[in-house]
Amino acid sequence: MRKSLGVVITGGSAGLGLAMAREFLRAGDRVVICSRRESNLKSALQMLGSDVPDRNVYGMVCDVSLPAQAADFAAFAAAKLGIIDRWINNAGTAGRKRRPLWELDLSDIDETCRTNLSGSMMLCAEALRVMLRQPASADEPLYHLFNMGFSSAGLRSSPTSVPHRASKRAVAIMSKLLRQELEAAGIRSVGIHELSPGLVLTDLLLRDATPAQKRFFNAMAETSETVAATLVPAIRAITGRGSTLRYQPVLFMFAKLAASAFGYRKERFFDSEGKPWG
Repeated sequence: MRKSLGVVITGGSAGLGLAMAREFLRAGDRVVICSRRESNLKSALQMLGSDVPDRNVYGMVCDVSLPAQAADFAAFAAAKLGIIDRWINNAGTAGRKRRPLWELDLSDIDETCRTNLSGSMMLCAEALRVMLRQPASADEPLYHLFNMGFSSAGLRSSPTSVPHRASKRAVAIMSKLLRQELEAAGIRSVGIHELSPGLVLTDLLLRDATPAQKRFFNAMAETSETVAATLVPAIRAITGRGSTLRYQPVLFMFAKLAASAFGYRKERFFDSEGKPWG
């Protein structure tokens, strides 16, 4: 593994994406992020520059659901980094409302599916076009692409809307199909992986959450910084052509849930009424 990696993180201006960008920079890597909103992007770049001075971090405004912007972002990242070693499709949306499908606006359904599934798929295509032009290895992949789909367990446990859960489950299926395509084509230089961060305390998770759900988050969720500190070293050290990097094993998650029944991890982030501490 190179000492300094070229890393791309979509949706890197907030939440887990921002926390991962910070960890990569601390490891000495060069990082490119994107955000749909220019104000968020500027704020993130300033924060990263302050937290990790003298590091190479770049950003571009990009709506990953728009083909032209997705292509432009890939070209921007390749120009800034030269070699892209890790590409993380982190950008996503849970939708504007957490409601049953029949109560959602059609525009919200469309935006959620285009961002999560079409956006990830288009950026996989763009990332691969870049990576396949880079120096290759005959044995093990040199370059690695990560998606954030839902496993079957994640599908069952997520409190979000149907469009969000369905599109994120489809992302995981896309990763599997893409690995099969690369294998059939004899392409061995790129690995396709899934990242499973679990429940992360972000605005996306907390939007419209009920007090009962927030009490559940006390037991099961973690902060972006905690999750990033575990995932980033694993992403940097990844080998092979296809794996799932989990923040925590599934059995450990069940253990946390069981512990909460005995009062452990109670009111870590929210009180009994679902109000945040402080």
